[in-house]
Amino acid sequence: MQGSNYPVDMDVKPDVKGFFDPATNTISYVVKDPASNACAVVDSVMDIDYAAGRITYDNADEIIAYIEDNDLELEWLIETHVHADHLSGAPYIQQKLGGKLGVGDKITVVQETFGKVFNEGTEFQRDGSQFDQLFKDGDTYKIGEMTAFSMSTPGHTPACMVHVMGNAAFVGDTLFMPDGGSARADFPGGDAAVLYDSIQKVLALPDDLRLFMCHDYGPNGRDIAWETTVGDEKAHNIHVGGGKTRDDFIKFRTERDATLDMPKLIIPSLQVNMRAGKLPPADESGKTFLKVPVNEL
Repeated sequence: MQGSNYPVDMDVKPDVKGFFDPATNTISYVVKDPASNACAVVDSVMDIDYAAGRITYDNADEIIAYIEDNDLELEWLIETHVHADHLSGAPYIQQKLGGKLGVGDKITVVQETFGKVFNEGTEFQRDGSQFDQLFKDGDTYKIGEMTAFSMSTPGHTPACMVHVMGNAAFVGDTLFMPDGGSARADFPGGDAAVLYDSIQKVLALPDDLRLFMCHDYGPNGRDIAWETTVGDEKAHNIHVGGGKTRDDFIKFRTERDATLDMPKLIIPSLQVNMRAGKLPPADESGKTFLKVPVNEL
């Protein structure tokens, strides 16, 4: 499946282990290089009881245990974008196991936007320096002997990226399963037309490339699922498949987004995730607080 247009060998078949978080309908992944013990973690979750203001790490601990039990070496922690529906567990995992934490280079746009929303002041750095690596469109990196590359796929957020690792691609919120369609495009910095164009970049990948979702909600009562293929999405995706046009998508996405409530965890998620999964700095008494901007989202 190796294509001359792509900088990775798509005949390489990484081992992919998914971890589903029912509280946020998020799927995190451990992706192992088949030729070594090296691995990456994609879109990890930190648990929060928002009503109680309590942070815990059950999801992250499950991933850590899996990596340790299988004698894997963590080289990368990948965030496909700044999530608005769950908090990242990446810094916690990194503290335990090492590895580099990476996100798309347009994180700076997200930090600028939400730095203002949350009135963070000049002490909040808006240059992406909280992360170890800022990926540009087309950048390559190694997980053991396996080459991976990043594709810029804005629209849901400016910093969204798809990461292709061998014959597997991790699409973040750019796409859902075929019967789930696509993610909203009405957050600050989102754009339905840009999202459609980004999805077309994904659908231009080889038909048998495996696609792994960041979220699934089991539409129409089906079991939770998170793996499909480019070919299945092209043929069956209810929002973009079967030849649906750009204008059709923009009209549908715009009208649908206008009916959606904000994600339950958007306020804590954005404050934490734009800091690479770290909590805001403690005040002079040593206490940490999250802000609730009024009438800003």
